[in-house]
Parts: sequence; structure tokens; C-alpha cells
Amino acid sequence: MKGEILKTILITGGAGFIGVNAAKYFLEKGWRVIIVDDLSRKGSDVNLMWLLSECPPKDYPLRCVMLDIVDKGGYFLNKLMQDTQPDVILHAAAQVAVTSSVSSPMHDFKVNALGTLNVLEAARLSCKNPIFIFTSTNKVYGGMEQEIIDEYDNRYAFYDGELKLGIPETYPLDFHSPYGCSKGAADQYVRDYHRIYGLRTVVFRQSCIYGERQFGIVDQGWVAYLTARAMLDMPITIYGNGKQVRDILFMSDLCRAFYQAIEHIGKTAGQIYNIGGGPGNITSVVDFIRLLGKKLGKTIDYSFSDWRPGDQKIYISCIGKARNDLGWFPETDMGDGIDKMIHWTKDNLDLLRNNM
Repeated sequence: MKGEILKTILITGGAGFIGVNAAKYFLEKGWRVIIVDDLSRKGSDVNLMWLLSECPPKDYPLRCVMLDIVDKGGYFLNKLMQDTQPDVILHAAAQVAVTSSVSSPMHDFKVNALGTLNVLEAARLSCKNPIFIFTSTNKVYGGMEQEIIDEYDNRYAFYDGELKLGIPETYPLDFHSPYGCSKGAADQYVRDYHRIYGLRTVVFRQSCIYGERQFGIVDQGWVAYLTARAMLDMPITIYGNGKQVRDILFMSDLCRAFYQAIEHIGKTAGQIYNIGGGPGNITSVVDFIRLLGKKLGKTIDYSFSDWRPGDQKIYISCIGKARNDLGWFPETDMGDGIDKMIHWTKDNLDLLRNNM
């Protein structure tokens, strides 16, 4: 690569599950990668050490900066952006848990809403008009209580036949819970920075992403969380009745979506996409646990607790717009993805035990 002019991507939250996988993906594509992270989340230091071992800076154009995106009103972030002038910003830094947002709404707001505004401003004030990809959430659609939902023994289903293809990007927004509000505000700021300032922004409203390097917690990263708890023989609590349905997407497929959004920026700039496994990769919580038990050859016990604020009984991403604009669709079948998740979990049980 000597003599080449490399494209540069700056990844906030770069030591998190999404960030570290995206960093490795773009490094292997020949990009220069700048990771920004404050290492505040459990497992992020482990992920960073893994990335440095897999892609050592002596061999790869990788730079790691320990920085809080809300510190000093974003001053240090802005300075870093001016110094590095990235071609692309992948903003994946976030407070990710609904329960944490309920117990500490001010912290949730600072990280998700104010932090995103800081990153947007740093991008706007840079000289390069970078592409800006934001990892939003399906929680911006709220609980979707207005929908008629059928209830079966193990799962919910949309009564409306059209919604069986998934929730489209035109579905009404309804921010529910402090987390929904902070991510929803950030989602709309990112969209509006394209309209007002011409920043080339792309919003991904993501469903359940899972895969290797994921240190799941009780209300975020539930596929990884349940897999680890089951393999460690730790107690499992289901919030609600376990019939909640989600579409799940393996991490490598999300990385491809990031890349293809960049490749097609002439079409994707200013757009919002629902990104998930789509109708072909759906499961309820209890069905997932039963499938996991079959794959592990064991019966997995669990108990129930109260519903969490804003929890959707069913959410499925309509991924038709992403297919049309990006030429993207999930390549990893849910069964294969779960097998990969189990394999990685088995190899990292001690790490997971110490970081749950």
C-alpha cells in the first residue's frame, strides 16, 4: 500500500461491539482507521486489545484515541477531526440500555443526544464534508401500540398483512423511554444536518445486531447475553412474556451495509434505512432459547419479570429500501449466525464471565 492515498474512517465507540468489528472490516479493505472511545463500557478494553493484536499498528494504518465525545463541549473531538480530516465518520458511540436511561436520564441524554450533536458539529466544521453514518435504533418507533397484534403460544405476529414484510422507514415516530428520546433526537439531528448544512449523512435504524466480540447485557445485545448466560449456567430472566419477536442481523452483514452505503453515497446521502435481518431472520425470545438449547444439547431454564418501558411486542425491519438503494441484503442465515455466536462464546467464556 506504499504510495497509495488511503481513505480514512473515524469510528466513535470504536472499541465497542459494532465499532471494533467495523474497524477490522475497513482495515482489511485497505482503509486508514481512527478509533475514538473512552473505554467506559465493560469489554471495550478487551475488544481494543484484540483489535491491536489482530491488526497491529506497525502493519495496519490504525490509530486509537481515548476520548469522551461530550468532554469540554466536544473541544477535543473537534480538534481531532480538524487534524485528521476523515473521509467517513461512523458514529457508533452511545449509551445503549433502556433501563440505564430510566435510572439516569441525564447521562443518557448527554451521551446520545448531546454527544451526537458534538460529533455532527465536528464533522460540519471540518474541511472535507465527510460522509456521516449514524447507528440509530428501531426504538424510535416506540411501542407501536396502535397495531393489532396476534398472540400465539410462543410469539406475537402482526395482524396487518403488509407489516409482515416489516416496518418501513415511513412508519410514524414515537419516542418512548429516555433512551428512545435521546436516540430519536440524535436520529433527527443527523437527518436534518443533511437538509440544512448539506452534510452527507446516512441513518441506520438498526434492529437486533449480534455476533462475535459482543459483551451483551440484560437489555442490550440479548442474543449474545442469553447465549453466554446459558453456556455459563447462569440464571436467565425474561422481561415480559418472552413472546416478543425481533429480526436479528449478524455483524458481518451490518459491516457490508456500512460499506455499501458509502459506495452508493450519491443515492444514500440524507436517507434513513431500517437495517436488520428482515422477515427471513425472525425469532421470539422463548423460541430463541429453545433453539439455543437444542444447539447446546441442554434444557435452558428461565424466569419472568415485568415488561420494560417502551418494549415492542414485535418489531421486524422492512429492508426493501436498503436492498434497492444499497444492493444490500443479509447473507448470514440466522441458524449459521447463532452457530458462529456459540463458537465464539465457547472460546471466550472466561472473558464473558468477567465482563457480564
